[in-house]
Amino acid sequence: MNIIFIEPSFPGNQREFVRALHAIGANVYGVGERPHDWLDPETRAALTHYQQIRSVTDEGALEWAVRDAQSRVWIDRLECTIEAHQMAAAHVRERCNIPGTSSRTTYLCRDKVAMKEVLREAGIPVAASGAVASLAEAQEFAARVGYPLIIKPRDSAGAAGTYRVNNDAELERVAHQSGVADGASAIIEEFIEGHEGIYDTLTVKGRVTHEFIGHYYPGVLEAMRHRWISPQLISTNEVESDRYKEVREMGRRVNAALGIETSPTHMEWFFGPKGLKFSEIGCRPPGVGQWDSYCHGNEFDLYREWALAVCHYTTDTRPSRRYASGIIALRPDKDGQIIGYDGTDRIFEKYGNLVVGQHFPEPGTATQQVEAGYMANAWMRLRHESFDALRDIMNEIGETIKTRAR
Repeated sequence: MNIIFIEPSFPGNQREFVRALHAIGANVYGVGERPHDWLDPETRAALTHYQQIRSVTDEGALEWAVRDAQSRVWIDRLECTIEAHQMAAAHVRERCNIPGTSSRTTYLCRDKVAMKEVLREAGIPVAASGAVASLAEAQEFAARVGYPLIIKPRDSAGAAGTYRVNNDAELERVAHQSGVADGASAIIEEFIEGHEGIYDTLTVKGRVTHEFIGHYYPGVLEAMRHRWISPQLISTNEVESDRYKEVREMGRRVNAALGIETSPTHMEWFFGPKGLKFSEIGCRPPGVGQWDSYCHGNEFDLYREWALAVCHYTTDTRPSRRYASGIIALRPDKDGQIIGYDGTDRIFEKYGNLVVGQHFPEPGTATQQVEAGYMANAWMRLRHESFDALRDIMNEIGETIKTRAR
């Protein structure tokens, strides 16, 4: 099999997809923005060929690279795993007659307005929502639905560019900040009260072959707005229990309604006073290295399963469901430069055997903004056979370890 893989070196876990493809015998043709010499030795060794282009989101440049590869060998698949690369890849895939996720499905998984219209028609419970491109349209929606509301870009990922508004004054301010007042199109929707979680799959020919469920503590919007919070994302090892039946069923219905064939998916949901509600979905793996949590929690190589799926439309290993696993972000107390950490010795002495991943930037490293995400500064990844015990341990870590900056 000859597979084109877009941007094999950044972010860091991209190399795992290349590794897995190479390990099952695929010839991997990388297309990326960095010089070949900048790739790590293992990734360079796993690539059959590498083509540097100006931007992987430039459809003309990407199509040139793909057609150049096609002039050398038959290309079986064109794959990418980063949200921002999805639409360019879908368009080039179709123009070059390469199987894979369609531009329609990609569009529906990128555009929040169209996505929710399709799912609403399919009978899937979603928040009241619509597109707005002016302050007047936003005010009309607010008058009809009521506060609080959420405003965010139509193609946002995570909490990027997302605002909560609670009254008319905040709505007007956010409309100007977001560009809506100047004609930028955005999605506006009712704020759904409740707990926020994820449902992720590896789907093959429209059938869910692997599925995972996780929980945010607290929700993403709150976590991305407050420095003092050490946010957590923990995946459960009780995915197949009856308590998650409704989530599993909704996730499968979402995948089917959006026409997802062979692809990873990352879906977010809310559960609260109004019951279970769909939030959004990406036709890609989740961020924050969450697949690494799934690998550690289930004692298998999910990247290899993905490689088998895209190359041979199959998977061959069942997840063990032995451990709950998750990540906790340990943010600096201020912006500046990291000067050290408090409490790490105590935590590693007590729970070091549970740690399966960690990152503590060296003193002198510049801090990253809170909005940059869970892995932007210090973080730890752990697993435990009990979800509740892991949650308690994560809380203790958040209360104990302090990242100091000046």
